[in-house]
Amino acid sequence: MATFGTLSDRLTETFRNLRTKGKLTPADVDGTVREIRRALLDADVALEVVKEFTAKVRERALGDEVNRALNPAQQVVQIVNEELIGILGGEQRRLQFAKTAPTVIMLAGLQGSGKTTFAGKLAKMLEKDGHTPLLVAADLQRPNAVNQLQVVAERAGATIFAPEPGNGVGDPVKVSRDGVEYARRQQHDVVIVDTAGRLGVDAELMKQAADIRREIQPDEVLFVIDAMIGQDAVNTAKAFQEGVDFTGVVLSKLDGDARGGAALSVASVTGRPIIFASTGEGLDDVEAFHPDRMASRILDLGDILTLIEQAQATFDEAEAMKVAEKLATEQFTLEDFLEQMQQLKKMGSMKKMLGMLPGMGSMKQQLDDFDESEIGRTEAIIRSMTPAERRNTKLLNGSRRLRIARGSGMTVTDVNQLVQRFEQAAKMMKTVARGGVPNIPGMGPIPGGKPGASAKRGGKKVKGGGVPRSGNPAKRAAQQAEIAATPAAPTGSGFGLGGNKTPSAEDLAELQKMLGNG
Repeated sequence: MATFGTLSDRLTETFRNLRTKGKLTPADVDGTVREIRRALLDADVALEVVKEFTAKVRERALGDEVNRALNPAQQVVQIVNEELIGILGGEQRRLQFAKTAPTVIMLAGLQGSGKTTFAGKLAKMLEKDGHTPLLVAADLQRPNAVNQLQVVAERAGATIFAPEPGNGVGDPVKVSRDGVEYARRQQHDVVIVDTAGRLGVDAELMKQAADIRREIQPDEVLFVIDAMIGQDAVNTAKAFQEGVDFTGVVLSKLDGDARGGAALSVASVTGRPIIFASTGEGLDDVEAFHPDRMASRILDLGDILTLIEQAQATFDEAEAMKVAEKLATEQFTLEDFLEQMQQLKKMGSMKKMLGMLPGMGSMKQQLDDFDESEIGRTEAIIRSMTPAERRNTKLLNGSRRLRIARGSGMTVTDVNQLVQRFEQAAKMMKTVARGGVPNIPGMGPIPGGKPGASAKRGGKKVKGGGVPRSGNPAKRAAQQAEIAATPAAPTGSGFGLGGNKTPSAEDLAELQKMLGNG
């Protein structure tokens, strides 16, 4: 996950050096604070914020709470975490809705900061919560701004009010006022006004934004700022605060920011809370901003709560219970596996979800190497199967596997590997569902657990993995004769050709023809 990547790496490395120390001296604390200061400055955090932050950390780290702690290093991490939460705004701040509808939300910010895209994201988020938002196209200066908002509104499934074509035509103040009146008549309970931006802060921009605010009296004014502009975010935020004032901040493009200076500066300098964070290009890539969770991400402590919330919003609880029941009764099939994969895809990027797990900062290379397209290839293979094949993988003989490979654009080896992995995973999940301990491939059963399904009663194990031998000499001789008369089953077959007879010349010729080499 790119968010705060550089800052997170620097801070976790600093704390790693503390873990070897049983007791922290003032020199240790000063060295740690010095490294934190450098990390924050490199992350483009405003100088005044860095000074205040490091002063508080140093004062607390030299205090009695660390001296009395059983683990001083962990206590310092806790102090830094709490101070990070403080400069990120403290507690989460939600949108304030008007007592009498409609609630008017005005978006302000520089051109290119992501206001228009965020307008669509916010509308879609509000619709999920049962609201009926109306988008108002009041950006009449930027070329094709109205058209862009119309496209975004269509993708979000939201209603738009756009009486003017834009491109320099129309009065944005009048459009904003008429938009609020239209929402009141049509019973929309939320109005989102997308205003114009500029490439830089100027008097004309501020006057227009101030006029719109004075005319429509919004309940919320959200300042949308590009998280990647670093310390410039502070100067821009101050200018908007003096010229228009705003009630909350929206950080856009947070997924592309490896430093995080804007997020760690704006809330502290302006005194206005960060309400939303935009984490991608899709209309679902927006989340409420939680200072405590963001601080945990920075310190590589994970963000399990957000991960759980995303899972709860995506997965159907009743469907999950059905899957659990199928696992316990050995009825879990590739069809069920496909449904689970589709639900997982709804949660968004796998890299982003994995990045929310604690300690994943130390596995950055593995995360970067993770190929999300593998999920699509797996889905293509399963979709190329018939319903009967998905329900019973034992039907997959050589010709069927070849047909599936051609239908999905993959190789027979890919199909074999998928089926093998699924069968191993299903076997492990069945064992866990019954309360047993899974037999891990290449490792055997976990020590100390219940014996796996392979340890069946009634059979004596023979040293070296041989066949159990009877104590009756006559019966033992019959067993040996039976073993000698049975040919060994072929091994290593990638096409499910296992059986009790060795393939004949005709079988091999047919197989070669099937592969296209005959």
